[in-house]
Amino acid sequence: MKTLGKQDNYAFIDGANLHRGVADFGWKLDYARLRTWLSEKYGVTHAYIFIGLIPKYKELYTHLQECGFTLIFKEVVYDGSGKPKGNCDADLVLQATRDAYENKFNRAVIVSSDGDYAGLVKFLQEKDKLKTILSPSIPKKCSILLKRTNASIVYLNDVKDKISLRNKEKAPIKDEP
Repeated sequence: MKTLGKQDNYAFIDGANLHRGVADFGWKLDYARLRTWLSEKYGVTHAYIFIGLIPKYKELYTHLQECGFTLIFKEVVYDGSGKPKGNCDADLVLQATRDAYENKFNRAVIVSSDGDYAGLVKFLQEKDKLKTILSPSIPKKCSILLKRTNASIVYLNDVKDKISLRNKEKAPIKDEP
């Protein structure tokens, strides 16, 4: 078993929820700045992004890895209208729970507004393993189930100056997971 440092925290990011939440505000996320901010603000040493695997987004996946994220892919299925579905919730919960039981991190940062993670948040709180929730949505759209956990919730729109692409910068690639 490894010895954990004081700030040896892990981030567990619902990629689709992050993308949709930020896009709803009309600004673009700078993934490199996000990764740096997670490290500096929350002591994140390892950041997972759970994301559906769609071959046409391979440049995005490469960019995310270059920014320091570990990608956990979910096989995508398509609904009747051809819209991709790659629900990663169970994979994120399983990875966070496994890593908690294996004592791989001190505290977890959960990046999502999805109430499906309320059970995970409660589990992490019971184990004194939760640092915070980072919500890509506004307070009104963040799940009441997450709010009822009484966990610390930071709304990404409130810190967009730290994690958004600057006006002069161009997005390296189209970032639609």
